[in-house]
Amino acid sequence: MYADLKFDEKGLIPTIVQDTQTRQVLMMAWMNAESLQKTIESGETWFWSRSRQELWHKGGTSGNTQKVSEVRYDCDADVLLVLVEPAGPACHTGEISCFYRKLVN
Repeated sequence: MYADLKFDEKGLIPTIVQDTQTRQVLMMAWMNAESLQKTIESGETWFWSRSRQELWHKGGTSGNTQKVSEVRYDCDADVLLVLVEPAGPACHTGEISCFYRKLVN
């Protein structure tokens, strides 16, 4: 089903999550084929935790789920873009986006 996608040697693909309405980038996480399938089937985001070596459902603990509007992939087929309707902040710090800190103006 995902023959076009290029997962890395660990079976993972980087995934950018973006707010459907505002187009703000909310977070970056990793998906494998199983988390991508669960995302498509459930309509909410699922990811692969590299540190815990397990699937995780975004908002499963916090309640800050992400309803999937669309899943796209880039021209090289090695990055996913998931457009979502967020139900709360994306970042574990409580920030709307994980990208709230500036390195350079």
